[in-house]
Amino acid sequence: MPSLISWVPGFRHSATTDFAASDAKFQAIWKKEWAWRQEQRLEEEEDEEDHVKGYLPRVDVKTQTARLAYWSDIISQLDKIDPNTLSAEEQVNYGVYRAQIEVYVNSQKFKDYEKPLNADSSFWANQASAARVTFRTAHDYSNYLVQLKEVPRYFSEQIDNMRAGCKRGFTPPKITLQGRDSSISSVAEAKSAEKTIYYEPFKSILATIPCAEQEKLRAQAVKVIEDSVLPSYQKLLTFFRDEYYPNARDTLAAEAFPEGKAYFAAKIKEFTTLDLAPEAIHKIGVDEISRIHAEMLETIKNSGYKGDFQSFLNFLRTDSRFYAKTPEQLLYQAAWIAKEFDGVSGKYFGRLPRQRFAIKPVPADQAPFYTSGRGGPGVYLVNTYDLPSRALYSLPALTLHESAPGHAFQMPIALEHKSLPPFRKAYISAYGEGWALYCELLGKEMGMYHTPYDVFGMLSYQAWRAARLVVDTGIHSLGWSRAQAQTYLHDNTALSSHEIETEVDRYIAWPAQSLSYYLGELSILKCRRKAEEALGDKFNIRAFHDTVLETGSIPLPLLEQHIDRFIAGGGIGPYPEEEQ
Repeated sequence: MPSLISWVPGFRHSATTDFAASDAKFQAIWKKEWAWRQEQRLEEEEDEEDHVKGYLPRVDVKTQTARLAYWSDIISQLDKIDPNTLSAEEQVNYGVYRAQIEVYVNSQKFKDYEKPLNADSSFWANQASAARVTFRTAHDYSNYLVQLKEVPRYFSEQIDNMRAGCKRGFTPPKITLQGRDSSISSVAEAKSAEKTIYYEPFKSILATIPCAEQEKLRAQAVKVIEDSVLPSYQKLLTFFRDEYYPNARDTLAAEAFPEGKAYFAAKIKEFTTLDLAPEAIHKIGVDEISRIHAEMLETIKNSGYKGDFQSFLNFLRTDSRFYAKTPEQLLYQAAWIAKEFDGVSGKYFGRLPRQRFAIKPVPADQAPFYTSGRGGPGVYLVNTYDLPSRALYSLPALTLHESAPGHAFQMPIALEHKSLPPFRKAYISAYGEGWALYCELLGKEMGMYHTPYDVFGMLSYQAWRAARLVVDTGIHSLGWSRAQAQTYLHDNTALSSHEIETEVDRYIAWPAQSLSYYLGELSILKCRRKAEEALGDKFNIRAFHDTVLETGSIPLPLLEQHIDRFIAGGGIGPYPEEEQ
């Protein structure tokens, strides 16, 4: 990876300055903390390999309190280092690392661990996903069984935390928990161990494992599921139905939490990497919706449709031509779009990731509460549940966002930068989601939208993310109701009723996360316009994209500084031979 020297704020180094002592001091801090983080078994969020772990982390209150003390001390140590005494490369790392530790400290201070679920994810669903990991060796099966034996301890600690959160009103809103017990009961009420998701890896064991050993593994799996997993799920189901759900809070706003205003401000900084007030974000969203709406009206005109905006939305939501008849049709269409991007990728990117991705349906037990799709290293998940809510005119934008050149493209490139410190592999929402949303807009430039309906689908997705700025801040700071938020999305996007309901519940249960998309895209667009204006004919789109992607996830202010250096260097990207 090319050097990132000189792109941090306040850079004023001379070629002769010696930064060795400060660099060594900073490196000693993060290396010691990283080793501790691994001992705490917290590093799994940043692992680049899909493998089976033989443990579950401790999440009890004593452990959480110790983590707060440890990370708070790290901040104190970082305070003793003047970033300007670091080499340029380490200034970058310092900026990313400090922001990361500040997020950890705030999360511990506000006891986020007492609310280990939101609208579309939960600790038990995350645990169940271990059964979907690819098993590559006999050792993976052994690790998996050890992990399952830890489920009783892990679930008990999570329940204790949830109970503590419930007592102080720190729960997701009750409305977002309706029906969430189904993902628990699907395991708790299974007729046998073999009927649970946890037994799936043993239905088709690696052929390299001897038959006798396979039978032994299956028998062990049945026993550990019966002895450890099923009782834990049954305990969780009783707790959820009898105690947690009935006592969940009726309010919606994050600012209704204990220390709510400070909590929401911390979440805004965590997910956007910016210091913006809710009112300012709300206004940006309203202004952007107005701008996008004008483009949508022009697109409706180009389609030949004669009715008004709302009737056009109703036409899109109800005409059968815009919806797949079978799950396979939806998956095949997504695959076609992904391959279509492959045909133009070389025109827009000098470096392509080595890792390919599969296209799979969202697992049935998660699909009813899941988003339309989700992508990452090696996979693009497409939600085939409730097909009348999965519009084909939105599929090109969704695919560009979740697969390539979005998440399943950007994340592997970041992971392939072997020279970055391990903490730089963490995902920063404003950067990653901003990039993926930018890719939707880029689809028009790449010729990926073939009809006015496809273009409208893309614009609707842009409006959807801009509307999040309005809706999220409206709910969590300005007193909006759930119905008010749903109406706003219904009136300003082409999302289906089912998608609108799941999306609003997601925003309610996950404060500020939805703000990262559009604010991140605006930052990238600002960088591109600045580069185009400054470089003129020297602007090279591949060099620009490669320059944005070479850093991996970084806070938006650091990204903008990086592009300033790109401009100052004449617009030469990290892979000049690809810029011809």
